[in-house]
Amino acid sequence: MEHSQPSNQQHNVRSILAAATKWLATAAIGAAWMLGSSVAASATEPVSLDSGYVTDSAGVLSADDIESANDRLATTYGETGIDLYVVFVDEFTNPSDRIEWTNTTADMNGLGETQYLLAVATEGRQYFISGYTSGPLSDSDLDKIEQEILPTLRDSNWLGAVSSAAAAIESQHSAPGRNAAVAVGIGVGAVGLGGAAWGVTRIARNKRKQASAQADLTELDRTAGAALVAADDAVKSSAQELEFARAQFGDGAVEDFIAALENARSELLRAFALRQLLDDSAPDTREQKVEWLEEIIELCDAVDTTLDAQVDEFDALRAIEQNAPAVLQKLTQRRQQVEGMVPQVEAEVARLNATYASSALASFSGSTEQLAKLIAFATERETEAQSVLDTRGDAPAAHPAAVPTTPDATATPGGSVAITIREGEAAIGQAEELARTITEHGERLAEVEKRCAELITELERDVATARTLGDPDGSVAGAIAATEQQIAQARVQLSGTGRDPDRALQELDAANTHIDSVVEAAQQAVRNQQLLDAQLAQAGDQVRQAEAYIDARRGAVGVTARTRVAEARASLSRAIALQGGNTPGALVEVRRASKLASEALSSAQSDVSGFGGGYSGGYGGGSYSSGDATLGAILGAILGSGGSGGRSSGRGGGFGGYSGGFGGGSRSGGRSRSGGFGGSSRSSGRRSGGGGGRRSRGGGRF
Repeated sequence: MEHSQPSNQQHNVRSILAAATKWLATAAIGAAWMLGSSVAASATEPVSLDSGYVTDSAGVLSADDIESANDRLATTYGETGIDLYVVFVDEFTNPSDRIEWTNTTADMNGLGETQYLLAVATEGRQYFISGYTSGPLSDSDLDKIEQEILPTLRDSNWLGAVSSAAAAIESQHSAPGRNAAVAVGIGVGAVGLGGAAWGVTRIARNKRKQASAQADLTELDRTAGAALVAADDAVKSSAQELEFARAQFGDGAVEDFIAALENARSELLRAFALRQLLDDSAPDTREQKVEWLEEIIELCDAVDTTLDAQVDEFDALRAIEQNAPAVLQKLTQRRQQVEGMVPQVEAEVARLNATYASSALASFSGSTEQLAKLIAFATERETEAQSVLDTRGDAPAAHPAAVPTTPDATATPGGSVAITIREGEAAIGQAEELARTITEHGERLAEVEKRCAELITELERDVATARTLGDPDGSVAGAIAATEQQIAQARVQLSGTGRDPDRALQELDAANTHIDSVVEAAQQAVRNQQLLDAQLAQAGDQVRQAEAYIDARRGAVGVTARTRVAEARASLSRAIALQGGNTPGALVEVRRASKLASEALSSAQSDVSGFGGGYSGGYGGGSYSSGDATLGAILGAILGSGGSGGRSSGRGGGFGGYSGGFGGGSRSGGRSRSGGFGGSSRSSGRRSGGGGGRRSRGGGRF
């Protein structure tokens, strides 16, 4: 049988395809160059999630913020049974598409059907929530949640975005209400009744929340008002107390009290100004009210604390004055006890100097000299106070002129004695603390040495673990060498007569942090590779299945399925090529291959099911009808080859194309075509695969 020659129209089509291929290749190179240039600035590949709900790779949250966010999301899980994980990065890269990046990260970390991932690129200003389409939150629910958090993201209120997302999940998925609605879903009326009950429950809960918030604000206002009144009274009473103290203990004794009172007055004025803002006619938001009321309470608490400390100090002076002889005797006993500790302290200092480097003892350099000075000062204060008491006897002195000169001549004799004893108590208290510090310093250094030994053992285990890991870039070997060097150096610092345990511990901690990060990265690479291997095997099976199905039924399968399976094979090849050096990129490609293969198979099955079932004509005008679309597609694939190794391309002659029977025909140039064996038409538009995968739309820029 003769075959017709290609027409001019076919030559034109081939020319157009060749030009398009060249253009696409050029565009791909340009796009790759631009992507490489942009990613270099601030980019983050799919990450391993931290142990909590929040992973802050962008560094936009404080430690307190992260703790608060984790607590909030734990509450959401308790109320709904849904886990929301949140990751902040600077930019999405490898892939740069927000949806693919988030889905890749979710897959890498093994998130399940009731676990969702909110990814936010703080510099790239993009976000997306990943989750399975078969999970408890529908696409509509997730769209609403994304809209709820959009305003906070635009304000760069990252903690607020987490809180808004948690609240939105609780609002969209109230576990008891939804379960009830699903449980009564047997009939339409029952579903409506369950839905109405759930709606009423939500409204009631929201009203309770609003009432609770208003009650909290009212209570906060009441607390702030009471605190402001108490602080104002404290300032006024402290001003009177100051004058009493000045008369009794002299001007010098009240200098700190004067400064504290002035500061308290300034803080009080600030609190009253905030109160005025709340009371004026200008409208205030709830957030402003809460902020100002809380600041009023903080200011008033600070005023009370400062003034109470001053009042307590003068109460202590009055107590000393009233029982000066007994207090002085106790001071003498304390001073003698410290003097008895001096030989032991000096011996300990000598031992430490002989064992440790000077850098390890810098915190109490010259401590023995300081100890002697403090004891001498306390002794002087005792002598002066005893002289005053001896002069006046058991009663207050009748002749102030007989009182020895004091630091402040404006104080009363009793006040002067109290101040002198108080100064002696302060000096001997410092001496006691210094002696205790010296004695305990040796014990602390011994504990540090013990911790160093434990850390060395831990590092040796890390090194052993690291030796078992793959090391494609040499980072593991580098970490092992650095760690072993640090262990050897630490052993030197912990032996001999010049030990420096603090420095050794600091350097060992740094080495531990470094090797831990390297080991974790290597282990994560292993996990990623295992995930990739599994997905490569699965995607390979899907691509081969789709190719086999299409090949066996190619007489009925159109361009959409063929395009998808070709792209699936290309993505699979790219994934295989990338697996050695770019696992995240390979994961993106292999998931794309799996998705395209699924779409190809679905599209091909749709083509076959709509193909029809028979053909007529042929040799001598006989007719045949198979009554089966699949059989017809297979026969079409065989007969469409022309019986001589060629294939039908819609041109005239041969077993003739897409219209008519075997007597030649012409192919339609439109999107749909008819004919084949019994005539059918189909769309060449995009088809989606089966359900159960991850969400593939949503999020956006903010």
